[in-house]
Amino acid sequence: MSVIQVQGLRSLKGEIKIQGSKNAVLPMMAAAVLHKGTTVIHNVPRIQDVFCMLGILEHIGCICCFDGHSLTIDARDLTQAEIPEEYIKSMRSSIMLSGPLLGRTGNAVTSFPGGCSIGERPIDLHLSAFRKLGAIIEEKGDKLIVSANRLIGSHIYFPFPSVGATENALMSAVYAQGITVIHGAAKEPEIITLCEFLNNMGADIHGTGTSVLTVTGVSELCDSEFTVAGDRIVAGTYLMAVMAAEGDIVIQGIQPGHLASAISLADRMGAELKRYESCLEVSMRGRPDCVDVITEPYPGFPTDLQSQLMAVMASAKGTGRIKETIFEGRFGTAKELHKLGADIIIEGKRADIRGLYPLKGNRVTATDLRGGAALVVAGLACEGVTEIHECHHIERGYEDICRDLSSLGAAIRGMQ
Repeated sequence: MSVIQVQGLRSLKGEIKIQGSKNAVLPMMAAAVLHKGTTVIHNVPRIQDVFCMLGILEHIGCICCFDGHSLTIDARDLTQAEIPEEYIKSMRSSIMLSGPLLGRTGNAVTSFPGGCSIGERPIDLHLSAFRKLGAIIEEKGDKLIVSANRLIGSHIYFPFPSVGATENALMSAVYAQGITVIHGAAKEPEIITLCEFLNNMGADIHGTGTSVLTVTGVSELCDSEFTVAGDRIVAGTYLMAVMAAEGDIVIQGIQPGHLASAISLADRMGAELKRYESCLEVSMRGRPDCVDVITEPYPGFPTDLQSQLMAVMASAKGTGRIKETIFEGRFGTAKELHKLGADIIIEGKRADIRGLYPLKGNRVTATDLRGGAALVVAGLACEGVTEIHECHHIERGYEDICRDLSSLGAAIRGMQ
């Protein structure tokens, strides 16, 4: 699907079941490499990033079976520890395989992932963690080689709670001799899930949900089975969608506590919300109010919902401000929102927004995953047709955004 068309100004109504979490399942798939046996993961979303990770796992010798939403990974016979550059270019998060490969084989060969459309995202914290465990880092041409005869537990200190670095530190420490203590660890729900997943395999990790994680090295893991939780960013996207379009929806298959900051923000903007154990009811009557918000590491407002929030505020009432503190390029979506008539002024890490409704349908281009989803959200608040191009970016993280929003009453379709 390369183009999405949205006919705006239709309210949403109905229930939607949220797919499994992309940001949880990718590190789980990587962690399966640690075990010389079989790992089964359920509720796996059928998205492009998952298929890309499957390709990498099969390339290094894993036998994978993806049946419906259940994935079986047999990692008994790894054939190599090198990830080809083309995989790293197509999915930057493939760097998370470095930790499991290092822990399992004592060697991981990748290349520097470089930047992307939302910022540089350097891997210095990942490499620092590997060094703390006794690994040697070498650069040979375009290749990055991480190796160790034996990993030894240590204290790892992160000056910033990087999710990716925390994941790599956790996975590389599972087989390290002795005790590893990770200070300043990220506390995102996906980190908690990874700890639970690894412990379910036989790892020994304590401090889950805190900024200090303690890993006692083990000598082997065991066959395991695990179910992925619903994707909080997809759920947050559909929360933003009903705020842009107005209406009443029920978001099923999530833990509302993981969306606390977004739910609080939606409440401030005028939405009516009811939380239950595994679902969220949202009612939006009339236009939302613009607010001031800052993106922050969890439990703060997630940068992965910032573009979608900008789309809502562009079609809201009043004025508001977004300060982006995580990724310096995340405001790229504003350029495309301008084509829809949005009044957004960018100054460094700050976006000042004056709401206008309705926006005007036009041709726009998705340049990244969440920015593409934001343009779909904006299209719901546009008069006329909004045509979004380069929608392969959206398919990296959403199984079928057209199917989901159509089920809620949106006039939306995908085209090749």
